[in-house]
Amino acid sequence: MNPVLTAREMSLADRAAIEELRTGETRLMELAGRETVRMIAERFESGRSLDGLSAFVVCGKGNNGGDGFVVARHLLNKGARVDVLLVWPEDDLAGVNLEGLHILKAYRRYNEGLRIFAGIDEARTAVGATEYQVVVDAIFGTGIRIDPDNPQLPEPAKSAIELINFVNTHSKAVTVAVDIPSGLDATNGRCANPCVKADMTVTMAFLKTGFFQNSGPSLCGEIQTAEISIPEFLVEPTSCLLVDETFAAESYLLRDPSSAKHLNGKVLLVTGSADGGGSMLGAALLASRAAVKTGAGYVCCSLPDGQASVMHSFAPEVVVIGRDMISIIEKAKWADAIVIGCGLGRSEEAQELVETLLCTPEIASKKLVLDADALYAIAERNLFNRVTALEDAVLTPHAGECSRLSGLSVEDIMLSPIDTARMLAEEWNANLLLKGTPTFVAAPSGMVLISNSGTEALASAGTGDVLSGMIGALAAKGLDTHEAAAAAAWLHGRAGDLASNVSSLVSSVDVLQAIPQAVLELFESEE
Repeated sequence: MNPVLTAREMSLADRAAIEELRTGETRLMELAGRETVRMIAERFESGRSLDGLSAFVVCGKGNNGGDGFVVARHLLNKGARVDVLLVWPEDDLAGVNLEGLHILKAYRRYNEGLRIFAGIDEARTAVGATEYQVVVDAIFGTGIRIDPDNPQLPEPAKSAIELINFVNTHSKAVTVAVDIPSGLDATNGRCANPCVKADMTVTMAFLKTGFFQNSGPSLCGEIQTAEISIPEFLVEPTSCLLVDETFAAESYLLRDPSSAKHLNGKVLLVTGSADGGGSMLGAALLASRAAVKTGAGYVCCSLPDGQASVMHSFAPEVVVIGRDMISIIEKAKWADAIVIGCGLGRSEEAQELVETLLCTPEIASKKLVLDADALYAIAERNLFNRVTALEDAVLTPHAGECSRLSGLSVEDIMLSPIDTARMLAEEWNANLLLKGTPTFVAAPSGMVLISNSGTEALASAGTGDVLSGMIGALAAKGLDTHEAAAAAAWLHGRAGDLASNVSSLVSSVDVLQAIPQAVLELFESEE
């Protein structure tokens, strides 16, 4: 998994490369610009040459602007025609940034395809009359901090960003942000007014936490990471990692050829409800079937009386037991992981059941997946203050459920989802999977695993029940619930993508049926 850094962590790594490895700023800047151009060339599928490409490079006065000067130079080297805008006067530049501009200016003696505009007013007419294929944003880097009470950017940055967005909106030009879209906070993903909306972000060395929070996902576009010789061993131990295909593949334990069903993960689900007013048996069906599809060797579900035949029709592999505590405790002793809550209902009887389950040592000592109505019962009965013996549990709320559990507003949770998930996991001494796009899986230790494989395809009733069953299966097969939740979230998102070519048509059953294909892809990619 790749580290995901805050702005401070990135600054320390950058400084360590300069001071400890003697990697000069000029060398880092050269690598950053060259890698950005290489990725632009790949975007346009043009290989080594960019002949005929028209580029507009907008440069600030800091190191990000210096990267922009290098980008402009390498674009020229590949045959592109390049317009460069100096957002601030040349007198505001210094050091390696000014050196980069001087090198670029020297190019004008040999290259008629380069124009340098000293200020926005000088550039407006020429830019308006030029059809660009690519716009490069090199105004601000990861050092900018956004004040939520005063997000307005001053001039001339405001006008420069508005010009970039205008060209992007009114042409076919691709906007490429160098390191981060200008105006976006690299740590928390809050954005200034205005902020560059990029089609592609070429980030330097490591991903940033701001890419995955608040406005980050909508403003960064496709994210590419440039290798600029800042090795991972220079990074202080980071508390955020991005879940990837490799992690998912390593987390999916294949069955040993000589194994038996009871050696491949035994899952117990206490899910589903039915009364005179309706039924939520569907949640139990989806979660149980998902556990089977994710490879659990043995799946057992506790259901209300009279529901076994429906389960056997939908998932004949699933063993059904009753809702009495004697049967549940007997199977809990047998199980490797237990899923509680999907479609359980919110009646007093259902809440009493959840409380009894969590206060029963044979259950509390197991790997637990607590979802949906189990979370409701925990909040209503304040069970965090009464249940202290959970050894390896994961709670799987969306923001609304998390608000009910924590007392925090949904707005506050979504403003700082990484920090909030980390804080609550530590407070509750349990793993926390905060559903969303992306999904954040926090451990009491402070480690947060980020899964960004999901799309709007998962915004359909029942997909959360599928996820719970998947987590239960992976936990039963050997993972702790933190790793199981992260791996399942990645597979769940991938299954949603594979379920249909039209994301708006995807249902929870479609996701369920796509799980084997998502798993198969993991091992095909390794061959």
